[in-house]
Amino acid sequence: MAIEDNGTRERNPNLIDNLMGYIDTRIDIIRLEIQEKLKSSFVSLIHAVLLGFAAIMSVIFVSIFLGLLLNHLLDSSFWGFGIIALFYVILLVVLVVGLDKKVFQGIADKTFDNTIYKSDKREPNV
Repeated sequence: MAIEDNGTRERNPNLIDNLMGYIDTRIDIIRLEIQEKLKSSFVSLIHAVLLGFAAIMSVIFVSIFLGLLLNHLLDSSFWGFGIIALFYVILLVVLVVGLDKKVFQGIADKTFDNTIYKSDKREPNV
């Protein structure tokens, strides 16, 4: 039984080289995509931390201002801060007892819908 060689033996090393090149390229693309997503996540995290810090500082100083203003209006040295503290305690009780987590889950679903796989949905041929 004679095996005919119609040139396929010469193409097999090229085919294997092409396949290995394709695999290496795909690995590089995946690494770059992971690096891009990590960079984007890091930037988003830093942005969120700075916004959160600014928001907390604003709430603290506005609360101090309102406490001092109420103290001045009530001619007292402590009732203004007591009223502001009572407001925060009432807000805490409403959040802990009154609101269900499903309200926040609905908000999170609407906010984060289509964010993780957004790039996949824009590129249908991938």
